[in-house]
Amino acid sequence: MIKECLNQLGLTSIQAVFANTIVRAVIGALFIYLVFLLVDKVVKRCIFPWIEKLTRKSGNELDDKLAAAFFKPIEWFILLTGLFFALRYLPLSISADNIILDIYRSLVIGLITWGFYALSSGESVLSREIKEKFKVDDILISFFSKVVRFIVLALAIVIIAQEWGYEVDGFIAGLGLGGLAFALAAQDLLSNVFGGIVIIMEKPFSIGDWIVTPSVEGIVEDINFRSTKVRAFAQSLITVPNSTLAKEAITNYTRMGKRRITFQLGVTYDTPRLKLQQCVKRLKEMLDNHPDVHPERIMVYFEQFNDSSLDIFLYFFTNTIVWEEFLAVRQDINFKIMDILEELEVSVAFPSRSIYFENPQIVKNYTMEETPQE
Repeated sequence: MIKECLNQLGLTSIQAVFANTIVRAVIGALFIYLVFLLVDKVVKRCIFPWIEKLTRKSGNELDDKLAAAFFKPIEWFILLTGLFFALRYLPLSISADNIILDIYRSLVIGLITWGFYALSSGESVLSREIKEKFKVDDILISFFSKVVRFIVLALAIVIIAQEWGYEVDGFIAGLGLGGLAFALAAQDLLSNVFGGIVIIMEKPFSIGDWIVTPSVEGIVEDINFRSTKVRAFAQSLITVPNSTLAKEAITNYTRMGKRRITFQLGVTYDTPRLKLQQCVKRLKEMLDNHPDVHPERIMVYFEQFNDSSLDIFLYFFTNTIVWEEFLAVRQDINFKIMDILEELEVSVAFPSRSIYFENPQIVKNYTMEETPQE
């Protein structure tokens, strides 16, 4: 009966045995992969939640981030391992098995790299742990996070190249010999890198600070190997080379502590001496009692006789350094100054010039000439 079926299919007994072996191997490979697929489901639904609960109870956020960084790589590792064993179960040639093994090992290295790359993120808990322990600035965390990520990727590429039989030692030696040529060809890049290192070590500003330089003004958002990104107040993103910032004078308004207000208040020359004294005294008292004025240094003095005004000099600081709050305080002080001037009936002077004629007849003749005749 079997021989008749084989004859009808056009298969000999040897071919039938081989076909039967292939079918069994494929079925076995599918079964192996399904087992690993089931293991992956169990790990995701049971093991991972249990690990999350365990790390939350520890009270240390570092193990939480460590687990979260490697959850996805572990999940893909299980599926990849299942596929690897399934392919190895098939009756393939030795060369095919070796290629599958190399691919598997390279992908495993890639998964490990994925985990460490996620763990070295600038926003990771690992970075916050280091910051709190060693008092490291945010801009330093961001910069060295990029350095660590670059090192992780470079090591992964080198290891994978070695897995495929490439001579990495010769390549590294070639980099050493070509370092001088590279330095000459990339002077701007290297100057920007060293400029970034200078900025990080001196720390004239941090991420989130409001800075002003001869070339840019805004809020610092990020710093990398080549440049610093600053968000202008018009919401445009400005990218400044680090070498430029390292050579410029940088004003950091975020670190002011208090904000200065200084100006001259000019009153008219017909203001009596007594009222001028009262005006200076009332202005000083108003600033001394203002809750938003810093009490360390408040100066109000009758400073000088100007061309068209008697100038009162005011010099003081506000407690706030926030721009919008500063403007509100300054507005309130201006209104209070106007109230004092109105109460004392003192007028604010404006630029003017008076012309005096020694001979009144000249004025009379000039007036008559300008008067139209009836």
